[in-house]
Amino acid sequence: MYLIGFMGAGKSTVARRLSRMCGLASIDMDSYIERLAGMPIPQIFEESGEEGFRRMETQALRDIAAMEPMVVSCGGGVVTRPENIALMSAHGTVVHLRVTADQAAARISDTSSRPLFQDLAAARARLEERLPAYEAAADLTIETGGRSVGAIAHEVRRALERRGVLERLDASSVA
Repeated sequence: MYLIGFMGAGKSTVARRLSRMCGLASIDMDSYIERLAGMPIPQIFEESGEEGFRRMETQALRDIAAMEPMVVSCGGGVVTRPENIALMSAHGTVVHLRVTADQAAARISDTSSRPLFQDLAAARARLEERLPAYEAAADLTIETGGRSVGAIAHEVRRALERRGVLERLDASSVA
């Protein structure tokens, strides 16, 4: 399953909690990209620009889609490429963790590691621009504002159980 949403939505933290709850591995796409590139995300942006980073992100998504079922926390801009949305939809369930830019800003203590979160006004504009893509890509949406990681993870798990997603993941890992 793929967790998508704006920067600061809690994707990485929720993915770790959800993976423990469901007995699945988890992977953070940004960390995966950093390992592949041998440099941190801000440096990738500096050296290759956003488009270079997005190419790496798409390749990482292809790599991850070929792995065993797991919980994937995606970067906030993964939905900016239609190819990425198609990959996620073809290989799993896409969960949008919805957050406002103001909530995200309150959660992000160090924006230096987030090259596209310059200031609150720019973040609001970027979120407004991406929101239709998040909504179109998502199989389900979970509100994160004012909620604990545990509450969010439990809601995602319950929604996945209702859809039979976890049973299909169990069956595919046994096969």
